[in-house]
Amino acid sequence: MAGIAIYIKESFGELKNNVTWPTWAEGQKLTILVAVFSIIFSLAIWGIDTVFSKAIGSYFHWING
Repeated sequence: MAGIAIYIKESFGELKNNVTWPTWAEGQKLTILVAVFSIIFSLAIWGIDTVFSKAIGSYFHWING
């Protein structure tokens, strides 16, 4: 258990002393950027899924046809 406590203590020290944190404005800009790309990526996946769904549906309609 002492090893875990030392690890946590050293981790907090690392975060406090050695990590360069972004400014508030930069954090907001990056958050918006991630949100926009997430929406674009999800729309692209939705579009591809729709195309494949229609293609597979058409294939089975043709086979049973």
